Amino acid sequence: MDGTLVDSTGVVEQVWGEFAARYGVDVEQLFAFSHGRQAIDTVRRFLPDLDDSAHWGISDGLQADELLRLDGIVEIGGAEVFFRGIPASRVALVTSAPRELASRRMAAAGMEFPRVTITSEDVALGKPHPEGYLSAASRLGVDPSDVVVFEDAPAGIAAARASGATVVVVGPGTGGDFRVDDYRALTVTADDSGLTISGLTPA
Repeated sequence: MDGTLVDSTGVVEQVWGEFAARYGVDVEQLFAFSHGRQAIDTVRRFLPDLDDSAHWGISDGLQADELLRLDGIVEIGGAEVFFRGIPASRVALVTSAPRELASRRMAAAGMEFPRVTITSEDVALGKPHPEGYLSAASRLGVDPSDVVVFEDAPAGIAAARASGATVVVVGPGTGGDFRVDDYRALTVTADDSGLTISGLTPA
């Protein structure tokens, strides 16, 4: 979601920048690790000396803060039109965010919340583990090898690849089968045999 469907960079960097300043964490290392991962995994990584109850308390506080910061969140260019062109029964959202935060950010960007949505509450193992994408494929009733995943973060790209999906990297990242700057140059058609996506650039 973040960086793939919605641009929440300003909010994310503000919240996590405050975390880095509070706990004396190198902010560049923090951003390099955290993007695409669950908050709890980032807190554990950078505050290893705390016990897990403290990790969860800090993580919950960060996410409660993010719920209140929605100004400036917009869709990635062309995302709403592109995904509106795909039947709802063929779309899933897999995000490391909790459900309420995901719902609010999608709404702030003017995007519909998909019927099949896998959030942090729905998995035991977050990205880069493929559990989220495998679960989404199962709920859609398709083989993971028939799935196309749009991702931007290294952890998400790794998770998608491990699931067996075809990976489209959104933005400047690497490691996918295809890449796009955003969705404005893409077109999609759907029929009984599947989807046809035009405008993708091979990675």
